[in-house]
Amino acid sequence: MLPSLIAFAVMLLLTFMRLPIAYSMAIVGVGGFAIMFGFDPAMALVGQIARDTAQSYALSVVPLFILMGNLVSRAGLSQELYGASNAFLGHRRGGLAMATIVACGGFSSICGSSLATAATMSKVAMPSMRRYGYADSLAAGSIAAGGTLGILIPPSVVFVIYGLMTETSISKLFAAGILPGMVGILFYLLAVQMVIRLKPDLGPPAARTDWPGRWKALSGVSGVLTLFIVVIGGIYAGIFTPTEAAGVGAFGGFLFALGRRALTWRTAFETFAETASTTTMLFVVLIGALLFANFVNAAGLPTAMIEMVKSMSLSPISVILVILLIYIILGCVFESMSMIILTVPVFVPVVEALHFDLIWFGVVVVVVTEISLITPPVGMNVFVLRGLLPDVPTGRIFAGVTPFICADIVRLAVIVFIPWLSLILPSFVGS
Repeated sequence: MLPSLIAFAVMLLLTFMRLPIAYSMAIVGVGGFAIMFGFDPAMALVGQIARDTAQSYALSVVPLFILMGNLVSRAGLSQELYGASNAFLGHRRGGLAMATIVACGGFSSICGSSLATAATMSKVAMPSMRRYGYADSLAAGSIAAGGTLGILIPPSVVFVIYGLMTETSISKLFAAGILPGMVGILFYLLAVQMVIRLKPDLGPPAARTDWPGRWKALSGVSGVLTLFIVVIGGIYAGIFTPTEAAGVGAFGGFLFALGRRALTWRTAFETFAETASTTTMLFVVLIGALLFANFVNAAGLPTAMIEMVKSMSLSPISVILVILLIYIILGCVFESMSMIILTVPVFVPVVEALHFDLIWFGVVVVVVTEISLITPPVGMNVFVLRGLLPDVPTGRIFAGVTPFICADIVRLAVIVFIPWLSLILPSFVGS
């Protein structure tokens, strides 16, 4: 176990020295592997992992779902989602913040990325909330928190990566994320209500929309609803594999954007370039994490952890709570995708040895990772908003997300201690 702990320490040191996390993991992983087995085997490992990752048919689902989200975003669907949510909730105190969270949930069902969801909704929702006198803390906090739903509500790129790493069904993982995602939206709405009860001036009511206006706004989201039913429904019904569904979704997103005349040669090029850039970044992180994970496995860390757990005589649920505590601590310094790719190979053997369901554990991991997106000092959603809203101090955004972090902790406890929330829908999905 000692070599693995030294490797973690060196990797953290390199990260704190501002070396990108992907390169930190790759350097430490390859260096450690070279020390154990020699330089030539280490170089062979680099080539094998890079080739296998780039040529993986299963991983082709990642760029396709990213492309679908980018095309739908380009078509302006986020504005219609927010408009529909606002029509039903905006007239209440805190209603625009609640509408933002609901719209984030809807956009997540197509986008699959937390950062993209937060960035897109900040452009749509922030001007409206400011116009009605919302406090920047509540406005930015609701956007940052709502954006975290992007990695839980299917289609989720994180679930795809987790499923491939643990050899669990991606279809079942997508199904498992639906109810916890809805619980997350509900708890976020309750968090807004609690804030408004304590300080009503933070979220004044907006104008009320009459029922004809509400139905008109609701009809505007028929496109996203249709695309979601076709893609996700096709997976659950066994019509598509996740990879085929991603292709259908990307093509549907293209037709959707084309039908709305949102694509020109220039915007199409920008959309494809953005998709390629995001995909490349994810693949580089994945390759670096796999190199590090191979060294950690070769050094015997998972086996040593299993033996340590057995020797400590902890109850299985106590082990899960310790793992979650580690995730929360790591979430303060690591980016979410890197954290999942880095830790899953270490923790999954322990979880399997304790006979927990890996589908349930996948949901638990994603939910605890959501918390890391808004916790200081490295809450990625917070810093995305900080870049888009330069006049809002970072401290004010972190203050705004605090009630949502509390809601997330409660939701995490509910999902941990009530497993059927994550497992009931996957039980209806074929392998």
